[in-house]
Amino acid sequence: MKDNAYFDNASTTWPKPEAVYVFIDQFHRSHGVNPSRGGYAMAVEAEAMVIQTRQLLATFFGFSGPANRVIFTANVTDSLNMALSGLLTQGDHLLTSRLEHNAVLRTAEYLKRQRQIDVTQVPASPTGVICVDAMREAIQPNTKALVVNHASNVTGRVQPLSDLGQLARDHKIPLILDSAQTAGVLPIDMQSQGISILTFTGHKGLFGPMGIGGLIVDESIDLQVTKYGGNGILSESVLQPDIWPHRHEVGTLAVPAIAGLHAAQRWFNALGDSMASPYGITGANDARKLTVELDEHAINKPLDLAKHTIRAKDAVQQIHRTELKHLAKLIDTLTAYDHVRILGSVDTKTLEQQVSTLSFVSKKVSTERIAAALDADFHVCLRAGLHCAPLVHTDEQTLEEGGAIRLAPGYFTDEQDMTQLLDGLKDVLN
Repeated sequence: MKDNAYFDNASTTWPKPEAVYVFIDQFHRSHGVNPSRGGYAMAVEAEAMVIQTRQLLATFFGFSGPANRVIFTANVTDSLNMALSGLLTQGDHLLTSRLEHNAVLRTAEYLKRQRQIDVTQVPASPTGVICVDAMREAIQPNTKALVVNHASNVTGRVQPLSDLGQLARDHKIPLILDSAQTAGVLPIDMQSQGISILTFTGHKGLFGPMGIGGLIVDESIDLQVTKYGGNGILSESVLQPDIWPHRHEVGTLAVPAIAGLHAAQRWFNALGDSMASPYGITGANDARKLTVELDEHAINKPLDLAKHTIRAKDAVQQIHRTELKHLAKLIDTLTAYDHVRILGSVDTKTLEQQVSTLSFVSKKVSTERIAAALDADFHVCLRAGLHCAPLVHTDEQTLEEGGAIRLAPGYFTDEQDMTQLLDGLKDVLN
């Protein structure tokens, strides 16, 4: 039995590709200085890595604008706060859904109370999908933004992003996407899908470390500044500079975390390239150890961005396919029990409309007992509770009973992990 059979990838992916660990340490040791603050070689090279990471992420997410519209933050919650607070003013209307994470719900509630904005939360259909027609009917003359998550962090259901993007385009409303559960797992193309502001976090499907996230802002959006302070430019002025991305990035950047995100982008590139070779990887564990041409001087060897687009897309599709194979096994196991209910409309026939996250409850065994037994007796790492999405649990009628068990296999989940989990489920549910 493994010490840890990890099934909490919806919270953060673990482990990371080996190249991520190596480059964080290596770059921190060789270039752990403050970019944009000094003209010496180390600082210039650190800044070059940061700039390249912006370029890689812009390409990865299908953003056709300049890379200086990629803003680094602490995480996706930080990004959503900046997006909503920077767009909405008194009297504006925000359109969203009841599927959202507290990153949106609590920010919207704060703005409702402090700025007197109006908020509409459209309910999902019985299958857990946002109804585009219901969103259309909820649009008001003062609607200034539409914010949705790409996939629920409770049910794993993927939302009709392209349709929502077209709706936003038709009504000239900025679409803000919460990609916490899909970045690195599903292809995202800001231009074709009509995304005005993409918010992302580094520590989940992008396989970066904790403490780094960001938002990518279309050039048509004048996002107001919400943070103030030094950033190494125009230091003679007490006014916040108006230059992107510095107008939104204050204080010292998390350079080691950005280095990890940089390495992860190069790992996606290597994974996609390997898949095109007949002598490529043979499994996810091999993929985790993929050799990435990256040392502290690799910043002088930028990737071909056109090739990165293709290779990264191939890698993302492979990751999704692998995770859905694990999900199918979980569905088959859990649906065999009459006393078990899977939240949302999760079906092996419609797996392409899911990420690998699955939540369930049992009429026979409490959520607390299931989680405790799987942890203590089978070393299964999972999350039990409300998952920071109270309206989903209200609609699923699981709020009062303390939420649900959430399982989220990842790309690096192996057969031993699956056996350990399935054996544990059979023991605790029988």
